[in-house]
Amino acid sequence: MTNKLGMTVVGMIAAALIAVPGAAAATTSAVPPAASPAVAAHGGHGCAAKFDEAQRADMESFRDFDAKTWKAGHDRNAVSIYPSGARFAGIDAIMAAQKSHFANKEAVWSWTEINRRVDGCRTAFIEYEAIYQIPRIGFYQRALTVVTYIYERGAWKSIMDQGTMLELRTG
Repeated sequence: MTNKLGMTVVGMIAAALIAVPGAAAATTSAVPPAASPAVAAHGGHGCAAKFDEAQRADMESFRDFDAKTWKAGHDRNAVSIYPSGARFAGIDAIMAAQKSHFANKEAVWSWTEINRRVDGCRTAFIEYEAIYQIPRIGFYQRALTVVTYIYERGAWKSIMDQGTMLELRTG
């Protein structure tokens, strides 16, 4: 039972790291400006600016426990693979897995962008080192997370996130 509970918590935390991305105390986001040469070289300024906005909304809405905004930033067929290996297909399944995150509003989530690639107005990905903590229970998880986005109908949507566990401490 304890192992199942631990895996469930780890899975939920990994999903939290997804997309990508509440009232977190510290959030770090090393996001290159929309007009930077690296971003501009892969697409128009409009798409790059929209990507920056979508990516920021994805991360910050998760941090700020804004379930409505976070859900809206995902494709209905998005897939999330937690650092524990748990897999959730479809935004409804992902939201169900994240229910306690949005309801309890006690996790502290921070991220540092490591790498990004924007391919015009088609696809993009961002690699993060992310930390998800629940201080009340002594939970700490550090993971490497990659979020993939597509650009459809004038909007960027998260379609896939996958986390790799780097460090886990439970209290």
